[in-house]
Amino acid sequence: MKHSIYVLLCFISLTSIQAQKKIAYQKVEARQNALDPKWVAYDAKTIDKLPGFKTKKPEPTSVFGSSKMWQKEATGFFRTQKVDNRWWIIDPEGYPYIFKGVAVFNAGRSENQQKAFDAKYGSKENWVKQESKLLRDNGFNGVGAWSNVELVRNAENPLVYTVIISPMGMYHSDHIKKFGGKYKQASWQNYRFDLVMVFDKEFDQYIEKAISEVSQYKNDKYLMGYFTDNELPWYNDALDKHLTLLAKDEQGYLAAKEWFDQRKGFNASASDITQEDRVAFTAFYFETYMKKVTEALKKADPNHMYLGCRFNQDKEQELTNPEIFKVAGKYMDIISINHYRKWEPSQELMNNWGEWSGKPFLITEWYTKGEDSGLPNNTGAGWLVRTQKERGLFYQNFTLELLKNKNSVGWHWFKYMDNDPADLSTDYSNRDSNKGIVNSNFEPYQPLLKEMKIINDNAYELTRYFDKKN
Repeated sequence: MKHSIYVLLCFISLTSIQAQKKIAYQKVEARQNALDPKWVAYDAKTIDKLPGFKTKKPEPTSVFGSSKMWQKEATGFFRTQKVDNRWWIIDPEGYPYIFKGVAVFNAGRSENQQKAFDAKYGSKENWVKQESKLLRDNGFNGVGAWSNVELVRNAENPLVYTVIISPMGMYHSDHIKKFGGKYKQASWQNYRFDLVMVFDKEFDQYIEKAISEVSQYKNDKYLMGYFTDNELPWYNDALDKHLTLLAKDEQGYLAAKEWFDQRKGFNASASDITQEDRVAFTAFYFETYMKKVTEALKKADPNHMYLGCRFNQDKEQELTNPEIFKVAGKYMDIISINHYRKWEPSQELMNNWGEWSGKPFLITEWYTKGEDSGLPNNTGAGWLVRTQKERGLFYQNFTLELLKNKNSVGWHWFKYMDNDPADLSTDYSNRDSNKGIVNSNFEPYQPLLKEMKIINDNAYELTRYFDKKN
């Protein structure tokens, strides 16, 4: 009897695998940007191809956009909890919340964007009311970094929001002045030798300055939490660079030398550094930053979550380093990751993030650009596809992979509004590309939003589907 059941289960499993292989997914061609001559075709997994899944009308939600499928302890603020082996954000009323957000929810600052704003809305209050409705109508329930926090939180019906502060960014802006406004050696993030100046005592003063403002938010139930800085270079060769590139009297050198002396002895030199030393130092170096910023944050606002410093998935060094994630898990409530230059997130890597850290993660930047937008699309890390509909197919494929993973608690599309190529005051990566859900005239990309809405409206039901399937 047991043998028969085993054979039957094997047959069912094989049949299921064969059925999946026969699914004809839509193909979407993508390339890195408009300057890349090579288009590559990818499968776009979409909700209509999920075996046995039927889309439903949106279920009733809480005021925060959470599902009411169950309820846990209500604490009055957002928090996280693992329920049946899946991580969830729990809203202030105790309901499960998947963060379906849009970053940079802002009305644009260029002359062209301001003219379009005045013609369409007439006031900031009208803009935030109408565009909050646009987000909700398409299944979004919050806004990410660099959004207009004051307008959002003071709206009649606020969206869930986040706050980003940049203590290291503030210090970096002044630090570079000591070198005439330009470092001799720096990467695209423009940190000297790709080193974050965590050991500098002067940095501590900037932490206090940057974080002092957050106490105004500490009783706001619509605030999810805080990011600090963005895409800092946590590279694996930090020990080598501290010991070989910094002057012997610099604070970074002295801290690294003391750490290395204690680990290897006073006679050890940079030539004695091993890969194990590099990994261990990176954790120590990263934890120095984490300790400083989280201590100040919790002092200023003990009620809200720390959402991390927005790891840069493109370089990937920190995202494959277990020691970095062990440190992140000690200090972050949710680990924030900006995800670029890959068609979809890796299930193996996402599982590693959860295992290494013991914490959930949130994808805080990702997007594709459409060739049909009429924009040059030369800049930015997001890939280029041919149409707005294909941008939506990319969205579906990507978010389905996130919803499958029990460590994922949401995503923030980057961003609300397209770049204006005429605005030369922006950094180069935000200069001329179709990143928005609306163009520079505040006209929504409906083919994109149509595909986004299908996933957004069914996100909670999809978690049940994937959990049952697994």
